[in-house]
Amino acid sequence: MQLPGRLRSTTLGDLLGMLHRADASGTLELVEDRGRTHRIHLLRGLLVAIELDGAAASLAELLRKERAVDDDTLKRSLLRALTSQRLHGEVLVHEFRLSPTVLGAALRRQLCARLALLEQLPDARVVFRVTMRPPRSALVDAPLGPREFLAGRRRARDARTPPPSVARPLPREPSAWRVLGIDPGATETEIKRAFRKRARELHPDLHPGATPEERRSLEARFAEVAAAYRALVA
Repeated sequence: MQLPGRLRSTTLGDLLGMLHRADASGTLELVEDRGRTHRIHLLRGLLVAIELDGAAASLAELLRKERAVDDDTLKRSLLRALTSQRLHGEVLVHEFRLSPTVLGAALRRQLCARLALLEQLPDARVVFRVTMRPPRSALVDAPLGPREFLAGRRRARDARTPPPSVARPLPREPSAWRVLGIDPGATETEIKRAFRKRARELHPDLHPGATPEERRSLEARFAEVAAAYRALVA
């Protein structure tokens, strides 16, 4: 497999597509001329982690924005993670009773958001390393599938069209609109507002008196709402 040497001669979507078709395991490095290095980790052609050299939304910021975890819990769990040298998500699930479904959905949205940032790079040196290990936070047991990290990505054949962040219309997923309770054609702001409303209604941790059976039902319904949200805006 021969990858292009520079990002400007291809697109991130084409690079990821080539690696997926090759069932590749390793790390795709994008090295900017100013020295910043970004890494995309793949396992058997599927995306498991992204490390950005620079500012990027943290897991805590995502959970706070979506009101999945209150500020006090985030502060205490972050401190616990730092002092015990464990992953923040692990601490949230095992010690602060955050639903693994909620955590998993947030981590997947975080990866999609980081991919969107990398798509904005005008150029970088392209290197693929097969010996580099992914970080501890990698989703090796539940990697992003091709629909999550390839669908909607710019391709070289689309070079004459503006970047997805400007030109790509919102996806039309009838079931997703229905799950969120909004009409097709709603704006991204309206979609996010509807998701936050449904999340507050269904988040298992906001129903402390629920029975185990009710909690499982809430988790399943919340996962459906999170998947609908990803289908429309991720």
